Amino acid sequence: MTTIRQETKALDLRTSRAALSRLMEPSDMVGMALIESVGPIDALRIATGQIKAGSRTSQDVAMILEAQGTISKRSSLGEALKRWAPRTADLAPDRDIATMQRLGGRIWTPEDNEWPEALLDLGIAQPICLWVRGGPSSGVPVESRSVALVGSRDSTNYGNSVTGDLAAGLVQRGICVVSGGAYGIDAQAHRAALSTGATGDVIPTIAVSACGLDRYYPAGNEDLLRTIGQQGMLIAEVPPGSSPTRWRFLQRNRLIAALCSVTVVVEARWRSGALNTAHHAADLSREVAAVPGSVHSANSAGCHRLLREGSAVCVTDAAEIAELAGPIGQSLAHEPAGRAADHDGLNLEDLLLLDALPVKSSATSEKLAGVAGLSQTAVLAGLGRLQLAGLAESIGGSWRRRKPHG
Repeated sequence: MTTIRQETKALDLRTSRAALSRLMEPSDMVGMALIESVGPIDALRIATGQIKAGSRTSQDVAMILEAQGTISKRSSLGEALKRWAPRTADLAPDRDIATMQRLGGRIWTPEDNEWPEALLDLGIAQPICLWVRGGPSSGVPVESRSVALVGSRDSTNYGNSVTGDLAAGLVQRGICVVSGGAYGIDAQAHRAALSTGATGDVIPTIAVSACGLDRYYPAGNEDLLRTIGQQGMLIAEVPPGSSPTRWRFLQRNRLIAALCSVTVVVEARWRSGALNTAHHAADLSREVAAVPGSVHSANSAGCHRLLREGSAVCVTDAAEIAELAGPIGQSLAHEPAGRAADHDGLNLEDLLLLDALPVKSSATSEKLAGVAGLSQTAVLAGLGRLQLAGLAESIGGSWRRRKPHG
């Protein structure tokens, strides 16, 4: 009888976390604090309105957020409940879990033995759960046997050549290559790792996705990602059916950094998502390294920036990276320097709303609330701000994204 109760409890935890991963955006600090305070089962009940949060729970959440240095209007549990409300009708955790099983995948939760211990360094910002395809049942390699290779999507021949050498050298040393599955440096790192062929039980490469694992994104890398799912591992913190957004890409980067002992930026422009990964690694006290390039190459400006600021170590081959990792078994569109991006200066709610706005079609504010994970009030206020900024326009009562300056 005890065993049955334990299995039921485990099932409740798994389905609750699966539902919460659809309800809350990655690193939703109020959601993370609520889970920390009452556990995933009651957190789901409170978030979906099945039970009301008492004053003690609200106080606990506020205290946890204060300890994290997260205090703002968005940090209110009441505000969070409003932005979660539009998504409650779409929750179907059993369907999501079944979808992953149909794809040969599975879901991991912090309660599982397979949960990567390295993610514990993220504190309450660790993922609610992980959706996984491929890899051994034992889980991901330990942090000291994983290295992230990241960089520009519009990589040069130089960047591709260096990345191939680094990835091959790392895999030959029994180190797993982790990246984001994007074009450019990411793709080259994955390809080189796969072609080298890992020895023993080493996973050659892991791709961390910003969207659900029921789709291969970007589409141009479908064959590569499919192969990674067969010979390596695909990981995401968002459930099947989730679309890639700018916010999810930025949050995905923290997982890449956390899973690895070293993050290497091979090529990066002055404004690059790869630098975001490097900053996450530095915040986690992980090693950060950069590969130097030509002073005339815009694709190396970000690497030189890291080296000049002293936040990265200069590396030129796999042996130097392996040395940083210690004893081991013996991006987002990039903008030119000085040019402002559409999302510069936006607060978190406006960034989520901008990501949700369609480009070719249009959507009602009700639809946008569900996609962005915001309350109706927040969506209407945000649309006004984005319209004033020239980033959104209204067409017959619906809204779409508008590029500034025509």
